[in-house]
Amino acid sequence: MSELVTATGTCLCTMGTAPAPLKVTSQATVLASGKPCGTIQDAQGFANVGPFGMCMSLANPAVASATAAALGVLTPQPCTPVPAGCWIPTKPKILIGGKPCLASDCKMMCAYAGSISVTFPGQVKVTA
Repeated sequence: MSELVTATGTCLCTMGTAPAPLKVTSQATVLASGKPCGTIQDAQGFANVGPFGMCMSLANPAVASATAAALGVLTPQPCTPVPAGCWIPTKPKILIGGKPCLASDCKMMCAYAGSISVTFPGQVKVTA
């Protein structure tokens, strides 16, 4: 069962080395655990999705150039997130401000051949 992703959620790229925080900018009225919930439109590099540490994808021109200069030894470079489109909705009928919600099982592609997924939705269920 998936959860709504909030403003304090984190995500990770398969070609990155570290998780990045998610910033919700598409809406501010619907809250979960007191934080704004994300929509599939929260998919802009740097504005919504931060850098994932170092990038290891040869599809990234900076990595390809550094690797060529190192005679073929993979040389990771700082990540520059370039989301290819918006998040792929898994709950398209649950709308927030007229846009599908961002659920914890949504995925998004990076233009540099990585797949971005949610690692922490930003809300925690407490049971007693």
